[in-house]
Amino acid sequence: MSENDVILKVNGLKTYFYQASGVSKAVDGVSFSLRQGTTMGIVGESGSGKSVTSASVMRLMPAKTGKIVDGSIIFDGVDIRNLSEAQMEKFRGDECCMIFQNPMTSLDPVFKIGHQMVEMIREHEKISKKDAWDKAVEALKLVGIPEAEKRMDAYPHELSGGMCQRVIIAMAVCGHPKLIIADEPTTALDVTVQAQVLELLKDLQKKLNTAILLITHNLGVVWEMCDTVMVMYAGNTVEYADTKTLYKEPLHPYTWGLLDSMPKLSSSTKEDLKTIPGTPPDLRLTGHCCNFYNRCPYVTEICRQQVPPLKEVAPGHFVACHRQDGEHRLTRGEVNETCKKM
Repeated sequence: MSENDVILKVNGLKTYFYQASGVSKAVDGVSFSLRQGTTMGIVGESGSGKSVTSASVMRLMPAKTGKIVDGSIIFDGVDIRNLSEAQMEKFRGDECCMIFQNPMTSLDPVFKIGHQMVEMIREHEKISKKDAWDKAVEALKLVGIPEAEKRMDAYPHELSGGMCQRVIIAMAVCGHPKLIIADEPTTALDVTVQAQVLELLKDLQKKLNTAILLITHNLGVVWEMCDTVMVMYAGNTVEYADTKTLYKEPLHPYTWGLLDSMPKLSSSTKEDLKTIPGTPPDLRLTGHCCNFYNRCPYVTEICRQQVPPLKEVAPGHFVACHRQDGEHRLTRGEVNETCKKM
């Protein structure tokens, strides 16, 4: 990966939540790079830290409880942790924008679509209302909304969920941002509309050469959309590789569990869906051992005592597992004699 192509580089990111019950390490040392014009997926269970990672990039943490405590977030050569709030307001929208998972709650129900788009555009650009209106109409046409002028006079409740999501995407690309963060952008939509929205994002990426950071639970979407993928568990990166490598040669037991839990349409017999037994750890108690040890069928004593470092075991393929160090490889499905004795 050429350093000149990297638009976003995150190193050792730690974002904690400070509550009366203790400190939750929502993101605890995440690192990754994203090249211009490519898509990276972040996958993992609910509570793994995916959305907090993306919110950290935008510096959208709750002021009283959430805090980025360590690490760097380098966007186009600048560490956004050093930007003032005024600079961040310009950054959000001009350089980077976010698409949230529920389009019906992302738009204000009491204002028309056109009013919301014009206000957003004029917040970032010093142009007249008429020019902002024309730009908003062009953005709606770009995302495939028919009768764009007419839709400008509609309220959000007059549009379908898929149409509202297109409006959100249109607002996101108005400023031609270098990075789009899409946090579960298809969750609230039916399957047919999901496919249309994902295809729209791919088309826009080709036209604008935009980088996309995609947060999702759907591993099928990752295969279809992403060039690289990062698997997160309990606030940590457990595996990071290009998409084809991750699906063909996954190395972390958690990644194996996620892939095994996918329903197989090719199966000719009725089979129970596979699951990962157990539950994720309390984020107030992590950071002293492998967070996955209590659910891992391959656990050994060192897993209970030390945090596994994220190592590059093959070119571009990183994994955080004591039993995957590049020299000694754990075999998927092998019998764990240590567990049998316990």
